[in-house]
Amino acid sequence: MNEYGHLLLFFTILTVMIVSFVLIENIYWSSRDESKRNTLKEILVNSSLGFSYKFADFLSLGFYIYFLYDLIKPYGLTIEFAMDWFDYIVLFIVIDFGFYLVHFLMHKVRWFWIGHVTHHSSTRYNFSTALRQNFLVTLNGALLIWWMVPALIGFDKGFVLLVMEINLLYQFCLHTEIPTPKWDKLGWLLNTPSHHRVHHGSNPRQIDCNYAGTLIIWDKLFATFVPEREAGEIKYGLVENTPNTWNPIYLISHELIALIKDVLNERSIKVMFYSSTAQINKNKE
Repeated sequence: MNEYGHLLLFFTILTVMIVSFVLIENIYWSSRDESKRNTLKEILVNSSLGFSYKFADFLSLGFYIYFLYDLIKPYGLTIEFAMDWFDYIVLFIVIDFGFYLVHFLMHKVRWFWIGHVTHHSSTRYNFSTALRQNFLVTLNGALLIWWMVPALIGFDKGFVLLVMEINLLYQFCLHTEIPTPKWDKLGWLLNTPSHHRVHHGSNPRQIDCNYAGTLIIWDKLFATFVPEREAGEIKYGLVENTPNTWNPIYLISHELIALIKDVLNERSIKVMFYSSTAQINKNKE
């Protein structure tokens, strides 16, 4: 199966998972807390954002995979991998660590934040929130960094795509407030819904933490881990200026427009590379 065949399979599996998980989540909360059920508008808006993101991702993969990947690969280690079980484990670790680094940059560099802010702009946390993505993340170079690491090591792009898809499918499952006690017991090693809920919080103790994709060990290793029991009451959304609209165009563009205004006001493109956290603090002064 070629790379686009893998992507089509991934999209089909993801669609089935989304419908099934949202349905199960609604059934669960219907008898426990009606306020946590997905609304139709919420599902439609988040799904439209997810679709536009995946469409842009589909197009960008043609550029990343069929052009840049093969262009970059010869300048790296060019290691030959047999892709036995050990090589898959190595690739999985490389992909997951790469996601941690890119996710960290998405939160720390404003230029990358414009493509990630949409995912954090919801004041609710459920499976449809996982779809709340911004296609700008495929255009601003953030995902390109993720692809470059395994290319420079020498992994075949088909296997890289497969492992990335598995990583993203796992992350979809993290977006729920349904209690998962058995899963949480593996939280010493794996990212869990409990860990990721903290990452989506906007209170002081919940900022800049739990960037992991699958393995939470990266956060523990680099001191960015905060367990839910120490995070306080979680308030979902942005630290400030959380959008109070369901307009998908605004949800995609509001941070980009704010960045452009700041660049023009300061007459410097350096603003694009300021820390997003630093900018928040500056706005509060």
